[in-house]
Amino acid sequence: MSFCAACPCRVARSWGDAMFMQLFGTVVIAGIVGYASEKTGFTRNGYLPSIIICIGGAFLFYFVRIMFGIRFGAPGIDAILSSVGALIIVPTHWRKGR
Repeated sequence: MSFCAACPCRVARSWGDAMFMQLFGTVVIAGIVGYASEKTGFTRNGYLPSIIICIGGAFLFYFVRIMFGIRFGAPGIDAILSSVGALIIVPTHWRKGR
């Protein structure tokens, strides 16, 4: 565990802090991708369903990345690719059954 040199209160910074920030960034990026996909007309699911699908896909790939070490690049690139992948796979899967 290391300490932040700029902080006078000597707050401990650990590996878990970095992972929490990556998780938070993944959720934010996934939400932006879901909103942008609806705004541009890439999907027609509705704003809330697209955001939920993107966040779910990003969460899934985030935990797969942690467990198995599979990654495409930086955590932000992984969040974007997993969100777009979820937007393509999930609605297509459910529409085939109808």
